[in-house]
Amino acid sequence: MATNYIAAQTPAAPAPASAAESKSINDWLMRMHEASRNRSYVGTFVVSSGGVMSSARIWHVCDGAQQIERVETLTGAPRSIFRHNDNVVTFLPESKVVRSEKRESLGLFPELLKSTDSHIADFYKVKQEGRERVAGLDADVIALVPKDKMRFGYRVWAEHKKGLVVKLQTLDTDGTVLEQAAFSELQFDAPVKLDKLAQMMNKVEGYRVEKPELVKTTASAEGWVLKTPVAGFQPMSCYKRPDTAQSQGEPMQWIFSDGLASVSLFVEPFDSQRHNKESKLSMGATQSLTRRMDAFWLTAMGEVPMSTLRLFADGLERKK
Repeated sequence: MATNYIAAQTPAAPAPASAAESKSINDWLMRMHEASRNRSYVGTFVVSSGGVMSSARIWHVCDGAQQIERVETLTGAPRSIFRHNDNVVTFLPESKVVRSEKRESLGLFPELLKSTDSHIADFYKVKQEGRERVAGLDADVIALVPKDKMRFGYRVWAEHKKGLVVKLQTLDTDGTVLEQAAFSELQFDAPVKLDKLAQMMNKVEGYRVEKPELVKTTASAEGWVLKTPVAGFQPMSCYKRPDTAQSQGEPMQWIFSDGLASVSLFVEPFDSQRHNKESKLSMGATQSLTRRMDAFWLTAMGEVPMSTLRLFADGLERKK
């Protein structure tokens, strides 16, 4: 039944973009990406998602190949996140815990481009929508419009001179805003020192340091295959956590992206004490679903329509 469902529901991929289309959208995206890497700034970032608002203070410094940033939450539980290139350290002062890990990440905060996939233009088209002011800055407004119903759209405000993303909306297939993030205040070239942020990042006295280990693997090596590819989404990476269970029960995370949106498939051994109810949830742009797969439990999560998430879940199969 699942095979028939996928065959019937998977739409054909849009026609490949022309060279001019690809150049246009890739030029815009890379300009925004480079601005996130090459500009130093301090600002307050506000996110509205699923009827909930949150805010954070961001300090970002760059020095050649070195990128470091500090994100301090202003709402909810206190939390400080430091990122130095691919090293991420999260301070949780209420529990006196520091979590240190490595994360692959193409972009920095705020992140839009998930990969430099040259096929982004096959699934999105770019449309300029004029200019507006955000946080006192002139910004070009660009719409990234999906060519099918399998992904959400985006409206991006990029600071006019250099291209830093200062506001971002995620739009559903009807054009309704699902999630919005924007700087309410932003200062470029602020006097923030890279070495000072690095010192703060390494000041872990009085905290219990946790280093969750993510081991790179492949879905095939773990016994899984996506029998029907989902148009536009390519596998990016796959990890397992070796310290949480025996070798046959290691939780796996398989990550896909179309260059802008991402989807993660989390697979772990089924536990009747914890996994007692299959579910579907929406929170802003993030959708998730859970289901049992024989001796395993699947959690699929991503910034895509629920119908796309179901294609991933229905397509995942244990290798014979």
